[in-house]
Amino acid sequence: MYKKLAVIISIYMLAVVISPVYAFELPMQLQPVNPVDSLDLMPKNTLSTPPKRATLSKNDIQNQYAIALDRFIQSNVKSSYADFKILIETTVPNDYAYMKLAENMADLGFFNLAELSISKMQDNEITDVVTEDVKRFYFPSQKLQPDDEIYLGEMYSNIIYNAQSREATSELLKNVTLMQQSDYANYVAALGSLKSGNLENANLYIDKAISMNNNNINYKKLKAEILSQGKKPKDALKLVSSIKQQPLYSTEFVRKLNSLEQFIMYKTQKNEIQKNYHLGFYYYYETEYTKAVRTLQGAISSKKKTNADVYSLLSRVYFDMKDYDKAQDAAIKALKIDNDKIFALSVLGDLAFRNKNYKQALEYYSKAAKDKSTPDNSIKLAKTYNMLGKKEKALDIFIKVLKAYNNSYAAYYYIALSDKSKELAYLKKCVALNLDFKDGWLDLARVEIGRQNFDIAKNYLGAARHIDENDFRYYYYQGLISKSQGLQEDAIFNFKKSLILNPDYTPAKEELNI
Repeated sequence: MYKKLAVIISIYMLAVVISPVYAFELPMQLQPVNPVDSLDLMPKNTLSTPPKRATLSKNDIQNQYAIALDRFIQSNVKSSYADFKILIETTVPNDYAYMKLAENMADLGFFNLAELSISKMQDNEITDVVTEDVKRFYFPSQKLQPDDEIYLGEMYSNIIYNAQSREATSELLKNVTLMQQSDYANYVAALGSLKSGNLENANLYIDKAISMNNNNINYKKLKAEILSQGKKPKDALKLVSSIKQQPLYSTEFVRKLNSLEQFIMYKTQKNEIQKNYHLGFYYYYETEYTKAVRTLQGAISSKKKTNADVYSLLSRVYFDMKDYDKAQDAAIKALKIDNDKIFALSVLGDLAFRNKNYKQALEYYSKAAKDKSTPDNSIKLAKTYNMLGKKEKALDIFIKVLKAYNNSYAAYYYIALSDKSKELAYLKKCVALNLDFKDGWLDLARVEIGRQNFDIAKNYLGAARHIDENDFRYYYYQGLISKSQGLQEDAIFNFKKSLILNPDYTPAKEELNI
């Protein structure tokens, strides 16, 4: 969310000195979902000819997307809209790309372009989950005309990117017809009012938007942000609790709600230590790990109970940063204060698993799995049983997890690997729930290669490569496709590339007779 864009001075960030030791940016309000993040794009201050056919390679789709986004940021919204439309229409067909584009277009308020992207999706078994979540989260109750979307996009751009919230909101309110008919127009007016500091009007317009479309989660999200800055901030927490009961299934949208909850808790806490703890948690959900560490360090106090929470969360942040020594140190500190801290137990399990000490990992995961608020540690427990050769025990846990959490992509994935009769259907369900789960896409490619469906396999491999272009399995599977199609030189190149990335990968060695 907080990736630095060269042309943006983020209006949702406030520079605050936290201590004499360091200073960094704190969120004054939640930003809208950054449309750059999910495609790993950085806008460039360059113009070019209209994009040609875009492939799923990062350089290609990123460059064309970045040009269109840059125009949006500069409030050249009509040109931006046209560029995005060309990109969607000319991208080499790939459901992964269409799903990403649909979400990003809806976030910008380009709902007709989101619909265009959705219309091009092919495999409903994969795309339905994301499509339903995008519509439930963003879509207005009444279809907007493209001209209205472009007009509202100009207002949105000026509010978010161009420090013209007061002017844009004032202009929008003059459009009486649009304000009477469009819930999304009222949302934009509420956003502009909040940015310009007019909480009364922000409440007025967001309430109208919600009354016109009570199913829109993004409207309620903004309402919670407005409440958190008003006279009764605890009402924001009640609303967040209600929002979290909404049926969202894909991991990205679940993450958005967890992030929102921590942000609202940060805004509503009066105790500075607790504020820092929840702000650090918020940064963790936004994968801003450095900011999370700095903020959590500011939450360490003389209160042991508070420190147990802080050290436990710090251990998870450090582990995800791959700073394993600090992760272990923080986890041990947390457990010395309170031996039931879930993050700390889970991290020590992760460290033991990473070191192939599976019996020790089993001990930590067994304790962590007592927390039923998330399936994560039960999944880790099952994986550990699997590594210890207790496959039936592992499968039993995976099945129980899936019964309790029908949106557990990991449970679908590991059951797929254990049960050939469910393999294809469950792998599709897995990536539907978590678009960026690379292993799911790679295994889908493996299955289709085995069926000689090479075009479908290439489509899945395109998604995997976009997520991680340096995965050795991608090149191995590309090599198998090339070999099956009689392209021997291409096959050898890909097998060699696979071994460069993983010199110990036996299947690639066998293909090269090494």
